[in-house]
Amino acid sequence: MSMINYASREINCKLVYYGPGLGGKTTNLEYVYQKVAPASRGKMISLATETERTLFFDFLPVDLGTIRGFKTRFHLYTVPGQVYYNASRKLILKGVDGVVFVADSQLERMEANVEAMQNLYDNLAEHGYDLTRLPFVVQYNKRDLPNAAPLAELQQTLNPGWPVLEAARQRQTPDPLHPGELLVWQADGQWFERAPYYEAVALTGEGVFDTLKAVSKVVLKALG
Repeated sequence: MSMINYASREINCKLVYYGPGLGGKTTNLEYVYQKVAPASRGKMISLATETERTLFFDFLPVDLGTIRGFKTRFHLYTVPGQVYYNASRKLILKGVDGVVFVADSQLERMEANVEAMQNLYDNLAEHGYDLTRLPFVVQYNKRDLPNAAPLAELQQTLNPGWPVLEAARQRQTPDPLHPGELLVWQADGQWFERAPYYEAVALTGEGVFDTLKAVSKVVLKALG
């Protein structure tokens, strides 16, 4: 989890972008890297494989303020999309503070999305993490493509909600981004919660920073 550097007065937080191969994880990180001021970012490191790269870099946002006098430095990572790199995926998740699941909106990629989401749950569980208790945001990428699945179908398949057992969290909560939708709701006497979601076209940058800001805010709230 987050590490405190007392010398530099910084709290270091790890954000991991997870999802199927070629779904847009790398594109998200590359766009963020290009837009962050050079003075506030570290070097982007790329570990290349034959089919996909694992990227990571760190940056210090200038507009998120401080926590107890400490600035927050975010370390962004992608994981390899292919299942046979699972050992790398698992290693990258160690010490994670927040997760962004980048789903490929294309209809024919639904099975790959489901497989990657289940893999995320499994790998986090092996580290002793519960995804429903971590800062977690879903991004539906490639919304501009003609074969993009309807949002309702993506939500039902990838983000249908999980049971809420803690009484303190059992209250109806509107989704501030999507009028008429709920993040926490009750059905048949049971309470459920789903992750916030964003639509994106990572190639053009649409939705990229909305997603990053959302998961960053939840991480900072957890630290506070």
